[in-house]
Amino acid sequence: MEKYSSGLVAESFWFTELKQIIKLRYNNVSWDEIKKLCVEENLLGIAKQSRSIRIYGYLKGRVDCIDKELMEIFLSSDLETQKLINIISVARKNKLFLEFLYEVYREKAIIGHSELTPSDINIFFKDKQLQDSNIATWTDVTFRRLRSTYMNFLTDAGMVRLHNKKRLITLPILDIVLENYLVAHNEMTLLKALTGGR
Repeated sequence: MEKYSSGLVAESFWFTELKQIIKLRYNNVSWDEIKKLCVEENLLGIAKQSRSIRIYGYLKGRVDCIDKELMEIFLSSDLETQKLINIISVARKNKLFLEFLYEVYREKAIIGHSELTPSDINIFFKDKQLQDSNIATWTDVTFRRLRSTYMNFLTDAGMVRLHNKKRLITLPILDIVLENYLVAHNEMTLLKALTGGR
């Protein structure tokens, strides 16, 4: 996960789709079989086969970041925790999104600023452009789409809520089982990023 990627622009939260695939993987269904279900039997309910193949690929990437123990937590948890595990899988796969959660979402929560604004994300991207020559080559359209994706992901996960056209940070209360899992796996950055921890 060392290189920065703008790949999230092509992704959505895809919660129900992820849930279906986690159930299959947990029950030891092979990736070849899951791909067949997605593409030939339209498991994900997507009209175009080419799009179905693409979405399968993205979801495979996420589920590959979830070990058996976390799958077990996912399958036995409430909706809020399951959505957070989706965010965790995205953050494990995408370095830039993880850094955004840690450097912007967490920081704003710590200093008590409840609103997450487009300019917060723009400043984050500007800083990253200065730090990384790859990010410096990305277009304004890419940054706009990424900003929209980040906001949508946080809203869909319940980490941000809309109120009077403002996006307000809503720190999740982590299920103790998920919190213990992150601590045991030495993922303190991710834990702090999600909870606004110092």
